[in-house]
Formats: sequence, structure tokens, C-alpha cells
Amino acid sequence: MTIPALFDMTGQTAVITGSSRGIGKAIAHRMAEHGANVVVSSRKIDACDAAVAEINEAVGRDAAIAAACNISSKDDLSNLVDTARGKWGRVDALVCNAASNPYYGPLAEIGDEQFTKILHNNIISNHWLIQLVAPEMRARKDGSIIVVSSIGGLKASTVIGAYNISKAADLQLVRNYAAELGPDNVRVNAICPGLIKTDFARALWENPDTLKMATAHSSLKRIGEPDEIAGMAVFLATKAGAFTSGQGMVIDGGATIV
Repeated sequence: MTIPALFDMTGQTAVITGSSRGIGKAIAHRMAEHGANVVVSSRKIDACDAAVAEINEAVGRDAAIAAACNISSKDDLSNLVDTARGKWGRVDALVCNAASNPYYGPLAEIGDEQFTKILHNNIISNHWLIQLVAPEMRARKDGSIIVVSSIGGLKASTVIGAYNISKAADLQLVRNYAAELGPDNVRVNAICPGLIKTDFARALWENPDTLKMATAHSSLKRIGEPDEIAGMAVFLATKAGAFTSGQGMVIDGGATIV
């Protein structure tokens, strides 16, 4: 099967954080399927190795490698990028997918340590990664940076307010970097998923009553699957998305339109 030129990632190297499971893993799968070499990363190397084996078997080539990375560590992030360059010599696409949400409850009652962790892991870590890959992309006059935000960044919440604040900040991070890097043909965009069936969102879908309530106001009346986010990442990293930058692409089953 040949890949249409608009969606061909052959020869590209993609670094994807939080990609041993969920949305990140689906993105790694699809990018490899479209020809890219991918670096699978998360805190646990065993989980990364398992995802790598699954991806390589699916695409029939050694398309993926594993790299343990704690996104709160600048040294780990630097090592992650160095791993990609050491194997394939470059980074063409960056997907900042990993995030944290250690608190569920009113914003007024969140502890300083929890709030700081959310802001650090969900905003500052993305900023660090972009700083690490942007120079080579600017030098080549080509590159795609994708931050996985959330529809939470578009609205308020009485239980995940701090997380939503961080995701709103990610949207501004994307706009600002799109403006700065755009003259060198580096595109920077965000994907804003709605409720997706991942371990990260398990509390919202594991109980059928909770799931029904969570999806009641969406037009499709169902939860999304990780693979339904992956296609947008491929679009943004290929020629198909060459004129798209500074955007927050909402994929939520119609949850924000009602």
C-alpha cells in the first residue's frame, strides 16, 4: 500500500511524550504506519518497550525505539531529544502529549505542591521541549510541533480547574511559538481532545452512569477512542497540514458545540 503524498511521513523522525499508552501510543502507531520513525517515551521503560514491540510488529519494520523520560526533568527531556538524534540524526515532528493531573476538586482548595506540579508538567515541560527542538527545525526551515491540550482549556470546571488552566496556557504557548517560529516554516499547533477512553480519564468513563452523564451533552453521545485523535497529529505533521499553524484543533464528538 502506498501512502498518499499529502500524508506521507517517510524519512521523518517523531518524538512523542507519554506514548506508551492512550493517545500518545495511538499517535506513535499512526505516524509509524505513515512512514515515520518514532521515539516512544514515558516514565516506565518496560511500558515503552512493550509499545515499541507492538508498533514494530504492526508496521513490519524497526520504526520505533524506546526512551524512558520523566517530563518534569529537563535533563530527561534533553536526553529524549538526544536519543532521537543519536538514532536518526534529527527531529522533524514533536508531539507534547504527556501531562499530569494529581488533583480532583475545587481550585480554591488545591495545595501549592499539586498546583505547581500541574503547571510545571503541563506547560513548562512543553516549553522546554520546544526550546530543545526548535533550533534545528528553524535551521532546516521545516518542522511540526504539536501540543496535546484539551477542551478543558476552553471552559471552566469545578473539579479539574487547575488542569484546565494549564491546558488553556498550552493554547497560548502554541499561538506564541507559532508566531515566533512561523517565519522559518515551523508549524506549531494544539489538539484539543474531548473525553477519550484512556487510563488518564478512567474516572470519567469506567462507571456507566458517569459515562452517560459525561457524554450527554455531546452531539455524538459517546466517548472517543485514542485512535480518533491520532489522525489529526498525522495531518499536522505532513504536507496536508503545511498551511496550518497556531491553531487549537478540537476533536470532541461535538461536546463544545451544544
